[in-house]
Amino acid sequence: MAYYGEEEQSQDYLFKIVLIGDSSVGKSNLLARFARNEFYPNSKSTLGVEFQTQKMDIDGKEVKAQIWDTAGQERFRAVTSAYYRGAVGALVVYDISRRQTFDSIGRWLNELQTHSDMNVVTILVGNKTDLKDAREVTTAEGKALAEAQGLFFMETSALDSSNVAAAFQTVVKEIYKILSRKVFLSQEQKKQEISSLSNGKTVVLQSGTNETDEGATKRWCCSS
Repeated sequence: MAYYGEEEQSQDYLFKIVLIGDSSVGKSNLLARFARNEFYPNSKSTLGVEFQTQKMDIDGKEVKAQIWDTAGQERFRAVTSAYYRGAVGALVVYDISRRQTFDSIGRWLNELQTHSDMNVVTILVGNKTDLKDAREVTTAEGKALAEAQGLFFMETSALDSSNVAAAFQTVVKEIYKILSRKVFLSQEQKKQEISSLSNGKTVVLQSGTNETDEGATKRWCCSS
């Protein structure tokens, strides 16, 4: 979710971003690499809710990305709607060395759309490019799917950290750009409303002063 103050100068941003995709595609290691520059070669499926908050500087403003991991729920197809609630960004991850994880992307995108509160900035991530000799999904296939679905696309390796930061930053920067545009348009609309009011007829309350006799009463009239 994104929070911001009344004045543009004092805006503070907090974006919720979710990681989704089949079990063992490397979601937790992508998060570990991005948030802590760590990698766990023998990591097990995530247990319990896990999220990391990372700070980024965009256009001189501090932006916080709160990145959520699926807590192993994807193994049981039990990712709840609460997990998606308030998300404004998503990384949909597959393993380039396991085609079935790529074939599941459509289901994950449908779930994201069903449970999200709004349009979510989404990037399709083909992870584990370090396993190039075991590749089952080509880069071209990933790009084609992303283009067909209107998604950003990037291939990564949590092991050697290739493109990991870039994938998260792409989502965060796009969210920031969209939000900044909305704030700008809102400010412009307010300016136009004020301008239209000043150019139109304004009701002015004024006291009548033409009456000079003692029985005179005050009159209110309108002037433009």
